[in-house]
Amino acid sequence: MGRDPYRIAVIVGSLRRESINRRLSEALIRLAPPDLALQRVGIGDLPLYNQDDDERQAAPVLRFKGEIEASEGLIFVTPEYNRSIPGVLKNAIDHGSRPYGKSVWGGRPAGVIGATFGMIGTAAAQQHLRNVLACLNVRTMGQPEAFIRITDDFFDPEGNAGPESREFLQKWMKRFAAWVRLHAD
Repeated sequence: MGRDPYRIAVIVGSLRRESINRRLSEALIRLAPPDLALQRVGIGDLPLYNQDDDERQAAPVLRFKGEIEASEGLIFVTPEYNRSIPGVLKNAIDHGSRPYGKSVWGGRPAGVIGATFGMIGTAAAQQHLRNVLACLNVRTMGQPEAFIRITDDFFDPEGNAGPESREFLQKWMKRFAAWVRLHAD
């Protein structure tokens, strides 16, 4: 008998309702292989991180940390703001790493992906995010990198990735699934 699907927390670094990265996360969820159960984890209700609150973390922080702790892997879907990661994403990462010695991040396998309308994708943001995750002992998949440039035909009317994009994203998901299998157990 096989194991239950690996629980994967999907963290989108954008709060905007019509975010292309939110749409990308939805397309990835639809493309997940059967042995991965992807679930988006919300970050929009987290207060700004303040070390004074470490001993009495707010309910949204405890909810967020609980969802990360229950996961066996992570996918970060990040936009690029001013050549770096969005503040809301960094805020979520900081909450998950605190109080000192009680980080929820360590050892989990992770994938990093992001989309933009710009020519270089989210290369700078992803590099910054990888630096932060390395400090937290997150096992971040190095290859394949995925700096997605969104074009008018990237998503079909139902929100799925178009045929050419779908093939690339399926390969990325297949590699991510192998990364999770290798590092989650």
